[in-house]
Amino acid sequence: MKRIVLFLATNIAVVLLLSVVLSVFGLDRFINEAGINVGVLLVNSMVVGFGGAIFSLLISKPVAKWSTGARVLSADSSDGTELWLIATVHQLAEKAGIGMPEVAIYEGEANAFATGAFKNAALVAVSTGLLQSMSREEVHAVLGHEIGHVANGDMVTLTLIQGVVNTFVVFFARLVGYFVDRVVLKNDRGLGMGYYVTVIACQILFGIGASLIVAWFSRRREFRADAASAQLLGNPQPMVHALARLGGLVPGELPKSIAAAGINDAPGWMSLFSTHPPIEVRIAALQARA
Repeated sequence: MKRIVLFLATNIAVVLLLSVVLSVFGLDRFINEAGINVGVLLVNSMVVGFGGAIFSLLISKPVAKWSTGARVLSADSSDGTELWLIATVHQLAEKAGIGMPEVAIYEGEANAFATGAFKNAALVAVSTGLLQSMSREEVHAVLGHEIGHVANGDMVTLTLIQGVVNTFVVFFARLVGYFVDRVVLKNDRGLGMGYYVTVIACQILFGIGASLIVAWFSRRREFRADAASAQLLGNPQPMVHALARLGGLVPGELPKSIAAAGINDAPGWMSLFSTHPPIEVRIAALQARA
């Protein structure tokens, strides 16, 4: 979840910055005497939308290191755990057919993440809490999950999806703003306050809707990364145990009553904004594979 939050936060900041820059330099002039120029508005929206997403992707590694305080490990380390982490990631990367990622440790509760713009130059990081609370087999499974994200190209796909939804948010917010300003408020001299207020309100509202799409995709990719871990390790049980540990559950087979509830019943409408599926549902999916 950490990498998703970092990516989305950076994306929002960059989108706002690009919008301001284009406005200051007069590059967002899509309104003329004849009315609104939809083509110019669409190009402007794509520049802002995809520009924010792509820039967020390109700086995802340094931002992740800086924000988490992650320390990249060296093969020259004398620490046995660090050397094991490097060797394990190297083995998993070879199996997955990707280049060796940077491996890092950061201080924090049990968690891990992978990020980076390119499959062959990614970053895989684990927290001290994860190393302290899990067995090596479970950590191995978590590393397989993160390598699965890299091998599946999840960050790139997320960037494309974010770029598309950003474009639509920017485009339709300005269309609605123009309609309110010219038709509802009947302003015929430039862009009035109604336009700017409406655009801000619509970007917030449409942005909430866009976040539902991004969150949905993020939940789908977690299942794929879990499956990738099971495939790389040749057994889904280590990942099942790791998930159970993360969820505070007893490692082992999930009771059928809980599994059924997890699959069929959504835990409230807020789950639509969650970037990760419920632990019980992920465990049930892995057990179904077994």
